[in-house]
This record gives sequence, C-alpha cells and structure tokens, in this order.
Amino acid sequence: MSPNAEAAFTRLVNIMNDLREKCPWDRKQTIQSLRQMTIEETYELADAITDNDWSGIREELGDLLLHIVFYAKIGSEQNQFGLVEMIDGICDKLIYRHPHIYGDVKVQDDEEVKRNWEQLKLKEGKTSVLGGVPVSLPATVKAMRLQEKAKQVGFEWDNKEQVWEKVEEEMNELREAIGSGSQDKTEEEFGDLIFSLINYARFLRVDAENALERTNKKFIHRFTSMEKIATENGRQLNEMTLQEMDALWNQIKKQRTE
Repeated sequence: MSPNAEAAFTRLVNIMNDLREKCPWDRKQTIQSLRQMTIEETYELADAITDNDWSGIREELGDLLLHIVFYAKIGSEQNQFGLVEMIDGICDKLIYRHPHIYGDVKVQDDEEVKRNWEQLKLKEGKTSVLGGVPVSLPATVKAMRLQEKAKQVGFEWDNKEQVWEKVEEEMNELREAIGSGSQDKTEEEFGDLIFSLINYARFLRVDAENALERTNKKFIHRFTSMEKIATENGRQLNEMTLQEMDALWNQIKKQRTE
C-alpha cells in the first residue's frame, strides 16, 4: 500500500471513530440497522457497474468501504473482532486458497483454480460445494452461482447444444403444465425453464443478471420516451390505442438502432 493510500485509510478509520463517539445517528447504529443500507449501497454499485460509470463506481466503492469500517468498529466494541483481525482473516484465506501462487501447486487455467478453490473450502469444513451461496441472493444470481459451484465437481453438461435441448424439454413441460390448469405446476415448470435458460446463458458466456438488467434499462428508456412523445403531442398513454403505442415504440426502437 502506498503512503497516500495508507494515510487515506487511516483518515477514514479516524473519522469513523469520531462519528461513533460524537454523532447521535452513528452512535445509534447496529449491525442489524446497517444491513439494509449496505444492501442498497451494493445495488447502487451494481447499477454504476452496469452503466460503466467509473465516477459512480468510485463513489459507491467508497460508501461500501465506509460500511466495512463501520461493521469492524461495531465488532470491536462488542469484543467480537477488530479491523486488524478482519483484514488478517481475508489475507490468510487468500493465501491458503491460492496454493498455485503461495505454494507449489501447478494449475493450467482459471477453471482449475476455481476447482481447487472449492476443494479447499470443503477441507475447511464446508459440507457442500453449494454451501457458500448466500440464501438471500437474488434468484437469477443464485442460479448462476449454484450452476458454477456444481460445475466445479464435474456436474456439468458437455456442450451448449445439450443445454439447449434441456431448454426445449423444459419449454414442452411448461406447455403441458399450462394445459393442465395447475397454477402450482405451471410456476414450478416456469422456474425450471428460467433455470435452464440461465444455464444456457452461462455456456454462451453471457451474464444472465446483466443481460436482464440491460433489457430492463432498455424497456425503461423506450417506455419513458413514449410518455415524453405523447405528452409533447398533448396526449397521455392511457388515452392512446395499443396500435398507436406500438407505432411509437417502434419509432423509438428504430431511432436507437440507427
């Protein structure tokens, strides 16, 4: 760490100490009260990354760093752990799980690194390779992580063609479920189809979460543009026919692709 970086980090720690001692709001916070705010900050960072907004990424990383220091401060007050123990803990973990860097293990590629990582986690006492996937992850991200974890022990399709066959199989099962009239079965099969599509995205080296978020942003842009054009013409969308809205949508879509 450069002297400037060390000084900046020390400055943040000192500010946190001051706030915890002197500010009524900061003094009141607990790990439970910070939890939701940390989740929000993480999503704000994710938004900045999706937008390739480097200024936003810098700002949101700073906010998250503050939260990390905040948790460490509370941990120290509760005699659970301090900043040093937290940092030493992650350093020790990284060294242990990178024997190809800090030991004599040889690896061929990044996939072998990931397999070794999962095996080392099992040696640490994990009872399942899926154990490291947080329960509260968004479902799309969780599906990707579960599939990646299973891959590390060889539970994997040979090629993307096989995965696509599975997608088609799940589509047929969804049609059958819809035809049966069972809402519960339809929901189950719909979930299976989404899981298979996420798996197919993985084989295409597409991040399903990012892909869906890009589509969300595209929809928001086109819909709000429709609202703007309608307002400029003295109308509201709920006054227009579906055909008129479709025409506006296609106009906006064409402008985006030109």
